[in-house]
Amino acid sequence: MKINDKLNEECAIFGVSLTNNEAAGLTYNGLLSLQHRGQEGAGIAIVNDNIIICHKDLGPVSEVFSGRELESLSKGKIAVGHTRYSTSQTSSRENVGPFVTEYLTGRIATAHNGKIQNAKELRSMLLGYGLRFGATSNSELISSLMAYHIIKEQNTLSGIVKAASLLQGAFSLVIASGEDKLIAIRDPYGFRPLCIGENDTGCAVASESCALEACGFEFVRDVMPGEVVIMENGKITHHVLKLHKNDDNYGLCIFEYVYFARPDSVIDSLSVYEARYNMGLVLAEEYPVDADVVCGVPDSGLDAAYGYSAKSGIPLAAGFVKNRYIGRTFIYPTQMQRDSAVRLKLNPLSASIKGKRVVLVDDSIVRGTTSEKIVHSLKNAGAKEVHMRVSSPPFRYTCHYGTDIDSEENLIANRMSLDEICRKIGADSLGYISLEGLKKACGKCVLPFCTACFSGEDR
Repeated sequence: MKINDKLNEECAIFGVSLTNNEAAGLTYNGLLSLQHRGQEGAGIAIVNDNIIICHKDLGPVSEVFSGRELESLSKGKIAVGHTRYSTSQTSSRENVGPFVTEYLTGRIATAHNGKIQNAKELRSMLLGYGLRFGATSNSELISSLMAYHIIKEQNTLSGIVKAASLLQGAFSLVIASGEDKLIAIRDPYGFRPLCIGENDTGCAVASESCALEACGFEFVRDVMPGEVVIMENGKITHHVLKLHKNDDNYGLCIFEYVYFARPDSVIDSLSVYEARYNMGLVLAEEYPVDADVVCGVPDSGLDAAYGYSAKSGIPLAAGFVKNRYIGRTFIYPTQMQRDSAVRLKLNPLSASIKGKRVVLVDDSIVRGTTSEKIVHSLKNAGAKEVHMRVSSPPFRYTCHYGTDIDSEENLIANRMSLDEICRKIGADSLGYISLEGLKKACGKCVLPFCTACFSGEDR
């Protein structure tokens, strides 16, 4: 597992079913819009005359796909794409999606976002049936499991639904079949987001609505938990609730609103921007302080800072200049590279904060190392006081559903009290939003939430 001071989410998926041959280009643009969810690898698979062609490699989307690679994928009306951040698995080309699986009567390409809890058992079962694997990714396992059940059921849709019903954990899936079908599935609890868009050239499915809009699709709705959606010839031809959960303990990962998603996305009827703004409102109610300016840590702390400023009446100020050519620091494969990137990424804006009492709003504290660097950088730039406010509760538990949280003994909230954390990071005061306050801020979401990383419940 990678050790870092921000939480990481495994990947993003995108797929299109069109009436023209622009599938690869639109999928490329969709993956660019979802690049914030992972930059370690990217891939696109297209269906052309019942043949699936796939190109994938390590690196961000723009480096994996040159004009030549896109040209090789140019003829196809159906495509699936994947951009990846690896969790416990090795960062290698073999683990990048989509995964193309061939079987006796056809082939499928599968892109997956999430983590399968019973992957070890399913892999052992398939190995016992004589299947072989070339990677360690859950995505390859899912694709192979679906191919096996397609053969067994002698029907593509029935086989895919049967395979999905055996999966335990978090999975949003986009599958392209050689039969010119695009199939989208969201797990019965809705752990990871997935949504649908349409325009006059066809339909699309994406991890976030921002990618649909960037590609010219009008957002239609979210895929419902447990729903299977089939798209053919640029139209949604079938959708039905096929997968059933046993209880109501789980739901959407609430950290999608805190950090993972782009602010211009809407997930399960709630605007990500609105949720973060509301977090700032709640923080100002729960942890007021006398200060001169409010500053947000770019990017996901900015919207909560707007809310804190509006509620408190303390003016908003730009606290940092961000180097836009450095992505999210969790993407870098070594700790030394990530530490260097933190220093390069954010530079305090002394003209805004010198001699002032600053409310600093950020999305999370995991181990405390990044927060310590940021607080010290503000004080070195002349801030008189720094009062840290955090738009998520303290992390105390690891996640079993695809979020790469450090081991519990390394989480600062399990090793120190609130006052000790405050002293450790060098702040003058520290306040985390309460779990109830976070739920209140996200109250317009139509699904319940998974908050196990904060509460330890429903794990």
